[in-house]
Amino acid sequence: MEGFIRYTFNQKSEDEIENAAKTFANSMSNRRSIRDFSSQDVPQETIAHLLNVANNAPSGANKQPWTFCAVHSSDIKRQIRIAAELEEYQNYHGRMSEEWLHDLGPLGTKWQKPYLEIAPWLIIIFKKVNDFGSEGEKNKNYYVTESVGIACGFLITAIHQAGLVTLTHTPSPMNFLQSILQRPINEKPFLLLPVGFPADGVLVPNIQKKTVDQNTIWF
Repeated sequence: MEGFIRYTFNQKSEDEIENAAKTFANSMSNRRSIRDFSSQDVPQETIAHLLNVANNAPSGANKQPWTFCAVHSSDIKRQIRIAAELEEYQNYHGRMSEEWLHDLGPLGTKWQKPYLEIAPWLIIIFKKVNDFGSEGEKNKNYYVTESVGIACGFLITAIHQAGLVTLTHTPSPMNFLQSILQRPINEKPFLLLPVGFPADGVLVPNIQKKTVDQNTIWF
């Protein structure tokens, strides 16, 4: 069929499939959100490989409605931290409800975000509500939020599998990221991921996930 190529599929045995699924599930069960980072650097080539994983995520009509901004510059990271903490301070001192603050309590979150400067890389994902053609006309993108969310899931998984750590950071509102990173009007900030190594002796909240059976209905 014109416009199609043959998909190469390497069939595995049932045991191989189960073992691969179990091994991957066990690995991902150890993934944690980290808020204390080491300043140890990560090569740009490594970040490029991780972004390549995200860039291969499925998307509506294959529009790939995302832009990844990979920030290593200390100056830009400083600008992002200052702007993020300004918003977060207001969140923790009036914008958030008492219920919200109570629910965040066990996680130990604060308005201060030093990791935005300490982590060697910040990856900011923007969603493109539309693209522009060669003559400036708007080209529609489809299932933008879903597509970008899937790409972010790919990226978070790739970061963990590479032996690095991250945190899903969503300062609200996030318009300052569009300004600092000079993104066009058709791009909106979606998620910020600090990427690097954990600080020595880092602690994480002692929380439990729901079991698969609690979150799954089998038919």
